[in-house]
Amino acid sequence: MTTKRTFHAAVLAAAALAFTVAQAATLRWSSQGDVTTMDPHANNEGFTNGFLDQIYETLVTRGKTLAIEPSLATSWERVNPTTTRFKLRPNVKFHDGTPFSADDVVFSFQRALADTSNYKTYLAGVKEARKVDDLTVDVITEGPAPVLLPQLTEVRIMSRAWCTAHNVTKPQDYRNKEETYAVRNANGTGPYMLKSREADVKTVAVANPGWWGKREGNVDEMVYMPIKSDSTRLSALLSGEIDFVLDPPVQDLPRLKENKSVKVVEGMENRTIFFGMDQARDELLYSNVKGKNPFKDARVRQAMQLAIDTAAIQKQVMRGLSVPTAVMFAPQVDGYPKDLDHPVKPDVARAKKLLADAGYPQGFEVTLDCPNNRYVNDEKICVAAAAMLAKINVKVRVNAMPRAMWGPKTQNRDTSMYMLGWGVPTFDSQYALQSLIRTHVPKTADGDYNLGGYSNPKVDEAVDKLKTEVDPAKRARLAREASEIHMKDVGHIPLHFQMIPWAMRANVSVIHRADNRLTVKWVRVQ
Repeated sequence: MTTKRTFHAAVLAAAALAFTVAQAATLRWSSQGDVTTMDPHANNEGFTNGFLDQIYETLVTRGKTLAIEPSLATSWERVNPTTTRFKLRPNVKFHDGTPFSADDVVFSFQRALADTSNYKTYLAGVKEARKVDDLTVDVITEGPAPVLLPQLTEVRIMSRAWCTAHNVTKPQDYRNKEETYAVRNANGTGPYMLKSREADVKTVAVANPGWWGKREGNVDEMVYMPIKSDSTRLSALLSGEIDFVLDPPVQDLPRLKENKSVKVVEGMENRTIFFGMDQARDELLYSNVKGKNPFKDARVRQAMQLAIDTAAIQKQVMRGLSVPTAVMFAPQVDGYPKDLDHPVKPDVARAKKLLADAGYPQGFEVTLDCPNNRYVNDEKICVAAAAMLAKINVKVRVNAMPRAMWGPKTQNRDTSMYMLGWGVPTFDSQYALQSLIRTHVPKTADGDYNLGGYSNPKVDEAVDKLKTEVDPAKRARLAREASEIHMKDVGHIPLHFQMIPWAMRANVSVIHRADNRLTVKWVRVQ
């Protein structure tokens, strides 16, 4: 027998369901470049990682304020100085319906540590993940692991069964452009499921009806379309063809802010844009210098830095949307050495003298490998820097290319000089210092993005101590020590911290974070 109370409840439930369906929306969004791969352990690239966060999940994640929160792990505890125990979320399923368990975590850690993986830096200091039972995993480290949780926000979990069935138990060899099933297909536990993938054209994902969590937004379908041309991308936003642009052209921001049909949100990203130089080879590639390498001489590197006017780049190229810097990681990162961050003032006369003293009074020629669809105004920055370096007779050929070509080329160290932008998803200095300035050790996280081969034993010593030091004050001192030595060596040429404006239709609401990642589960389209 149906009572009035149960009938009334049924009516309310039906009405709520109807309202939810009516409010469901499609988010059409764009930026200048595409996702580089669907394999979550193949290419450690910020935009790709952010996109894959919609599909794959990690043991712990970052919330709206970037605080670490539970995800596939519901809790964790330190069992001893080298063992952290994670309790896994029950009743979670992958998109293909297979259950998630400790076996998948153990497998994913092994996969992320494979030779072809680009994610070993997030498991630096980790020996293994060990199954305790179906819903418990111990993560064993080589010593105390002060940044284990921040690192694990980037280790995405895959299905062991799915990877085995599709012969992708090892990550794609991205650097050598390997093609595997995981490059164009995906099977995570996240809030969205991959529906279709057309590289450089369109990628579509739909809401996962079996997701364990709750989507606070109303997007049940997201359509990502890379549009390289700034003007075309902006026109699509203004006409309503797309709803959101991750990287609006900085020169158009003033008029966008005056347009009532769109809105702009902005803030500083925890990313440093810089130039690197080959300091390892005995003969510089892609140069007119034969039999030697100018960049091995610190005076040459110092001259290059003195020739580049970062304040002019900020004003003329970035239209004020950058913060010139002298260090390799941003203020939001633990260990940021504020007292060292005094951008170098240009001095052409001194730069010329340093070049002459180093044996290059007439300068030399070199090629700069630069992306043209990865960072804000990346190619324009490279062209501006080339013009500045010409004043000291260093003739720079800007080799601008899409990120799909630039990434493998530079990661294979097939470069003499390169642009790179480094975000810090762990928000800890160790990630930047270990990856960028520690001496490269093949098949490890040490120097895995130290693409020019910078090396200083004193830097290595400070970074290695940082890996296991748990005291925050001591960690900050070690980060400062490594940074100061690197600055004196001019191991790289920092340019600026990147500002990140987002533009969207007026009816779109988002959460803007310093990691420049659009989290679609929080997006509402009215």
